[in-house]
Amino acid sequence: MGRGRGFANVVARSDDGERFQTVAVVHQEAFSAESLERPALEVADDGKWRLYVSCATPGTAHWRVDLIESETPEGLAAGRPRTVLPGGDRMAVKDPVIHHDERGWHLWASCHPLDDPAQTDRMTTEYAISDDGVNWRWRGTALAGRVGYWDARGVRITAVLPDPVTPLAFYDGRATAEENFEERTGLAVGRGGLGGTFAALGDTPVAQSLPPARGLRYLSVVPLPDGSHRLYFEAGRPDGSHELRTLLVHGRTYDRGQAAGMWQRGYGVARPEQCDHTAN
Repeated sequence: MGRGRGFANVVARSDDGERFQTVAVVHQEAFSAESLERPALEVADDGKWRLYVSCATPGTAHWRVDLIESETPEGLAAGRPRTVLPGGDRMAVKDPVIHHDERGWHLWASCHPLDDPAQTDRMTTEYAISDDGVNWRWRGTALAGRVGYWDARGVRITAVLPDPVTPLAFYDGRATAEENFEERTGLAVGRGGLGGTFAALGDTPVAQSLPPARGLRYLSVVPLPDGSHRLYFEAGRPDGSHELRTLLVHGRTYDRGQAAGMWQRGYGVARPEQCDHTAN
Protein backbone atom coordinates (compact mmCIF):
# COMPACT_ATOMS: atom_id res chain seq x y z
CA MET A 1 0.00 0.00 0.00
CA GLY A 2 2.98 2.30 0.46
CA ARG A 3 1.71 3.98 3.62
CA GLY A 4 2.72 1.58 6.38
CA ARG A 5 0.54 -0.48 8.67
CA GLY A 6 -2.96 0.40 9.79
CA PHE A 7 -3.18 3.80 8.11
CA ALA A 8 -7.00 3.78 7.89
CA ASN A 9 -10.29 2.08 8.79
CA VAL A 10 -12.89 1.78 6.03
CA VAL A 11 -16.67 1.68 6.43
CA ALA A 12 -18.34 -0.01 3.44
CA ARG A 13 -21.82 -1.01 2.32
CA SER A 14 -22.98 -4.15 0.50
CA ASP A 15 -26.28 -5.48 -0.86
CA ASP A 16 -25.11 -9.10 -1.08
CA GLY A 17 -22.37 -9.41 1.55
CA GLU A 18 -19.67 -9.98 -1.07
CA ARG A 19 -19.28 -6.81 -3.15
CA PHE A 20 -18.72 -3.61 -1.18
CA GLN A 21 -18.74 0.12 -1.85
CA THR A 22 -16.76 2.49 0.37
CA VAL A 23 -18.92 4.80 2.49
CA ALA A 24 -16.34 6.47 4.74
CA VAL A 25 -12.62 6.32 5.49
CA VAL A 26 -11.07 7.37 8.80
CA HIS A 27 -7.31 7.97 8.81
CA GLN A 28 -4.73 7.46 11.54
CA GLU A 29 -3.83 11.17 11.53
CA ALA A 30 -7.27 12.06 12.89
CA PHE A 31 -6.50 9.96 15.98
CA SER A 32 -2.81 10.91 16.33
CA ALA A 33 -2.22 7.16 16.14
CA GLU A 34 0.69 5.15 14.80
CA SER A 35 -1.73 2.51 13.53
CA LEU A 36 -5.44 1.73 13.43
CA GLU A 37 -6.69 -1.82 13.80
CA ARG A 38 -9.99 -3.66 14.12
CA PRO A 39 -12.95 -1.33 14.82
CA ALA A 40 -16.53 -2.04 15.89
CA LEU A 41 -19.56 -0.41 14.25
CA GLU A 42 -22.81 0.12 16.18
CA VAL A 43 -26.01 2.18 16.03
CA ALA A 44 -27.00 3.85 19.31
CA ASP A 45 -30.53 4.26 20.68
CA ASP A 46 -30.68 7.82 19.32
CA GLY A 47 -29.94 6.57 15.80
CA LYS A 48 -26.38 7.84 15.66
CA TRP A 49 -23.72 5.69 14.04
CA ARG A 50 -20.75 4.84 16.25
CA LEU A 51 -17.33 3.61 15.22
CA TYR A 52 -15.07 2.29 17.99
CA VAL A 53 -11.48 2.38 16.68
CA SER A 54 -8.37 0.60 18.00
CA CYS A 55 -5.54 3.18 18.13
CA ALA A 56 -1.81 2.58 18.69
CA THR A 57 -0.03 5.24 20.74
CA PRO A 58 3.06 6.34 18.76
CA GLY A 59 6.41 5.03 19.96
CA THR A 60 4.91 2.62 22.52
CA ALA A 61 3.22 -0.77 22.80
CA HIS A 62 0.12 0.93 24.21
CA TRP A 63 -3.31 0.76 22.55
CA ARG A 64 -6.58 2.51 23.34
CA VAL A 65 -10.09 2.63 21.85
CA ASP A 66 -11.51 5.91 20.52
CA LEU A 67 -15.11 6.61 19.50
CA ILE A 68 -16.44 8.73 16.65
CA GLU A 69 -20.15 9.40 16.09
CA SER A 70 -22.28 10.67 13.23
CA GLU A 71 -25.90 10.98 12.15
CA THR A 72 -25.00 9.03 9.00
CA PRO A 73 -22.38 6.40 8.07
CA GLU A 74 -20.88 8.85 5.56
CA GLY A 75 -20.39 11.42 8.30
CA LEU A 76 -18.06 9.16 10.27
CA ALA A 77 -15.19 10.30 8.04
CA ALA A 78 -15.42 13.77 9.58
CA GLY A 79 -16.15 12.65 13.15
CA ARG A 80 -14.13 13.93 16.09
CA PRO A 81 -12.60 11.11 18.15
CA ARG A 82 -12.84 10.81 21.91
CA THR A 83 -11.23 8.11 24.00
CA VAL A 84 -13.64 5.68 25.70
CA LEU A 85 -11.23 2.87 26.66
CA PRO A 86 -7.92 4.53 27.56
CA GLY A 87 -5.98 1.53 28.81
CA GLY A 88 -3.08 2.55 31.01
CA ASP A 89 0.65 2.42 31.68
CA ARG A 90 0.42 -1.31 32.34
CA MET A 91 -2.35 -2.35 29.96
CA ALA A 92 -3.13 -1.93 26.25
CA VAL A 93 -6.77 -2.21 25.11
CA LYS A 94 -7.88 -2.93 21.53
CA ASP A 95 -10.11 -4.94 19.15
CA PRO A 96 -13.51 -4.29 20.78
CA VAL A 97 -16.47 -6.60 20.20
CA ILE A 98 -19.72 -4.88 21.18
CA HIS A 99 -23.28 -6.12 21.68
CA HIS A 100 -26.13 -3.72 22.39
CA ASP A 101 -29.58 -4.87 23.50
CA GLU A 102 -32.44 -3.97 25.85
CA ARG A 103 -30.26 -4.90 28.84
CA GLY A 104 -27.56 -2.38 27.93
CA TRP A 105 -24.14 -2.46 26.29
CA HIS A 106 -21.66 -5.34 26.47
CA LEU A 107 -18.04 -5.19 25.37
CA TRP A 108 -15.22 -7.70 25.04
CA ALA A 109 -11.74 -6.28 24.40
CA SER A 110 -8.30 -7.72 23.82
CA CYS A 111 -6.03 -6.58 26.66
CA HIS A 112 -2.23 -6.80 26.61
CA PRO A 113 -0.12 -6.43 29.78
CA LEU A 114 2.75 -3.96 29.34
CA ASP A 115 4.78 -4.87 32.43
CA ASP A 116 7.41 -6.67 30.29
CA PRO A 117 8.33 -4.83 27.05
CA ALA A 118 9.52 -8.10 25.52
CA GLN A 119 6.17 -9.85 26.05
CA THR A 120 3.49 -7.36 25.06
CA ASP A 121 1.95 -9.90 22.66
CA ARG A 122 0.37 -11.74 25.62
CA MET A 123 -3.38 -11.17 25.75
CA THR A 124 -6.62 -11.97 27.51
CA THR A 125 -10.17 -10.92 26.72
CA GLU A 126 -11.73 -8.64 29.31
CA TYR A 127 -15.44 -7.88 29.69
CA ALA A 128 -17.08 -4.49 30.33
CA ILE A 129 -20.63 -3.13 30.56
CA SER A 130 -22.14 0.30 29.95
CA ASP A 131 -25.46 2.10 30.16
CA ASP A 132 -24.71 4.35 27.18
CA GLY A 133 -21.88 2.73 25.20
CA VAL A 134 -19.51 5.54 26.18
CA ASN A 135 -18.74 5.11 29.88
CA TRP A 136 -17.59 1.55 30.49
CA ARG A 137 -17.17 -0.47 33.69
CA TRP A 138 -14.76 -3.42 33.63
CA ARG A 139 -16.17 -6.64 35.07
CA GLY A 140 -13.27 -9.07 34.80
CA THR A 141 -11.64 -11.60 32.51
CA ALA A 142 -14.01 -13.27 30.04
CA LEU A 143 -11.49 -15.65 28.45
CA ALA A 144 -7.84 -16.51 29.13
CA GLY A 145 -5.30 -18.82 27.54
CA ARG A 146 -4.79 -22.41 28.72
CA VAL A 147 -1.35 -23.59 29.78
CA GLY A 148 -0.08 -26.34 27.51
CA TYR A 149 -2.67 -25.80 24.78
CA TRP A 150 -2.62 -24.17 21.33
CA ASP A 151 -4.01 -20.94 22.86
CA ALA A 152 -1.63 -20.67 25.83
CA ARG A 153 0.04 -17.38 24.85
CA GLY A 154 -3.11 -15.37 24.37
CA VAL A 155 -6.78 -15.28 23.39
CA ARG A 156 -8.89 -12.61 21.73
CA ILE A 157 -12.68 -12.94 21.40
CA THR A 158 -13.66 -11.82 17.89
CA ALA A 159 -17.39 -12.61 17.75
CA VAL A 160 -20.12 -13.38 20.27
CA LEU A 161 -23.39 -15.17 19.49
CA PRO A 162 -25.46 -13.54 22.26
CA ASP A 163 -27.81 -16.25 23.45
CA PRO A 164 -28.98 -14.99 26.88
CA VAL A 165 -28.51 -18.39 28.53
CA THR A 166 -25.60 -20.03 26.71
CA PRO A 167 -23.72 -17.55 24.53
CA LEU A 168 -20.97 -18.75 22.20
CA ALA A 169 -17.81 -16.93 21.19
CA PHE A 170 -15.26 -17.38 18.44
CA TYR A 171 -11.76 -16.35 19.44
CA ASP A 172 -8.21 -16.01 18.15
CA GLY A 173 -5.52 -17.97 19.95
CA ARG A 174 -1.79 -18.53 19.77
CA ALA A 175 0.66 -20.76 21.64
CA THR A 176 3.82 -18.66 21.28
CA ALA A 177 4.96 -15.12 20.53
CA GLU A 178 6.16 -16.35 17.14
CA GLU A 179 2.55 -17.05 16.16
CA ASN A 180 1.65 -13.36 16.43
CA PHE A 181 -0.23 -12.37 13.25
CA GLU A 182 -0.91 -16.07 12.52
CA GLU A 183 -3.50 -16.83 15.21
CA ARG A 184 -6.04 -19.58 14.63
CA THR A 185 -9.75 -19.65 15.51
CA GLY A 186 -11.27 -21.42 18.50
CA LEU A 187 -14.77 -21.73 19.97
CA ALA A 188 -15.80 -20.99 23.57
CA VAL A 189 -19.07 -21.36 25.48
CA GLY A 190 -20.39 -18.85 28.00
CA ARG A 191 -21.05 -19.62 31.63
CA GLY A 192 -23.72 -17.55 33.30
CA GLY A 193 -25.03 -15.61 30.31
CA LEU A 194 -23.36 -12.71 28.55
CA GLY A 195 -21.91 -11.39 31.78
CA GLY A 196 -20.16 -14.61 32.70
CA THR A 197 -16.86 -16.13 31.72
CA PHE A 198 -16.23 -18.21 28.60
CA ALA A 199 -14.59 -21.64 28.49
CA ALA A 200 -12.75 -22.91 25.41
CA LEU A 201 -14.20 -26.01 23.76
CA GLY A 202 -11.91 -28.80 22.61
CA ASP A 203 -8.16 -29.21 22.45
CA THR A 204 -7.59 -27.85 18.93
CA PRO A 205 -8.67 -24.86 16.84
CA VAL A 206 -11.93 -25.10 14.91
CA ALA A 207 -10.42 -23.33 11.90
CA GLN A 208 -7.03 -22.50 10.41
CA SER A 209 -5.58 -21.87 6.97
CA LEU A 210 -3.50 -24.42 5.15
CA PRO A 211 0.28 -24.47 5.77
CA PRO A 212 2.66 -22.76 5.60
CA ALA A 213 0.62 -19.77 6.85
CA ARG A 214 -1.94 -21.29 9.26
CA GLY A 215 -3.46 -18.00 10.36
CA LEU A 216 -7.24 -17.64 10.29
CA ARG A 217 -8.34 -14.87 12.59
CA TYR A 218 -10.66 -11.92 13.35
CA LEU A 219 -13.73 -13.98 12.51
CA SER A 220 -16.99 -11.99 12.49
CA VAL A 221 -20.51 -13.47 12.35
CA VAL A 222 -23.38 -11.59 10.67
CA PRO A 223 -26.87 -13.08 11.30
CA LEU A 224 -29.19 -12.96 8.28
CA PRO A 225 -33.01 -12.68 8.24
CA ASP A 226 -33.51 -16.30 7.11
CA GLY A 227 -31.54 -17.70 10.04
CA SER A 228 -28.34 -18.21 8.06
CA HIS A 229 -25.06 -16.56 8.99
CA ARG A 230 -22.34 -14.94 6.94
CA LEU A 231 -18.82 -15.25 8.29
CA TYR A 232 -15.95 -12.88 7.53
CA PHE A 233 -12.38 -13.68 8.49
CA GLU A 234 -8.76 -12.88 7.74
CA ALA A 235 -7.04 -15.87 6.13
CA GLY A 236 -3.37 -16.57 5.45
CA ARG A 237 -2.15 -17.15 1.89
CA PRO A 238 0.75 -19.37 0.76
CA ASP A 239 2.85 -16.28 -0.02
CA GLY A 240 2.57 -15.06 3.58
CA SER A 241 0.06 -12.29 2.93
CA HIS A 242 -3.47 -12.21 4.36
CA GLU A 243 -6.84 -11.54 2.74
CA LEU A 244 -10.44 -11.04 3.83
CA ARG A 245 -12.70 -13.97 2.98
CA THR A 246 -16.38 -14.75 3.50
CA LEU A 247 -18.39 -17.92 3.98
CA LEU A 248 -22.19 -18.30 3.94
CA VAL A 249 -23.41 -20.84 6.52
CA HIS A 250 -27.00 -22.00 6.23
CA GLY A 251 -29.05 -22.76 9.33
CA ARG A 252 -29.01 -21.43 12.85
CA THR A 253 -25.86 -21.54 14.97
CA TYR A 254 -27.15 -21.03 18.53
CA ASP A 255 -26.08 -24.53 19.43
CA ARG A 256 -22.53 -25.45 20.34
CA GLY A 257 -22.50 -28.50 18.09
CA GLN A 258 -23.79 -26.53 15.13
CA ALA A 259 -21.38 -23.66 15.72
CA ALA A 260 -18.42 -26.00 16.01
CA GLY A 261 -19.55 -27.64 12.79
CA MET A 262 -19.82 -24.44 10.77
CA TRP A 263 -16.75 -25.28 8.77
CA GLN A 264 -17.83 -28.85 8.09
CA ARG A 265 -21.19 -27.60 6.79
CA GLY A 266 -19.46 -25.07 4.58
CA TYR A 267 -16.87 -26.59 2.25
CA GLY A 268 -14.71 -28.35 4.84
CA VAL A 269 -12.73 -27.52 7.95
CA ALA A 270 -10.19 -24.71 7.80
CA ARG A 271 -9.82 -24.51 4.05
CA PRO A 272 -10.25 -20.82 3.18
CA GLU A 273 -9.49 -21.34 -0.50
CA GLN A 274 -12.69 -23.39 -0.64
CA CYS A 275 -14.85 -20.69 0.95
CA ASP A 276 -17.47 -18.87 -1.07
CA HIS A 277 -15.63 -15.72 -2.07
CA THR A 278 -12.97 -13.20 -1.29
CA ALA A 279 -14.85 -10.10 -0.13
CA ASN A 280 -14.24 -7.18 -2.48
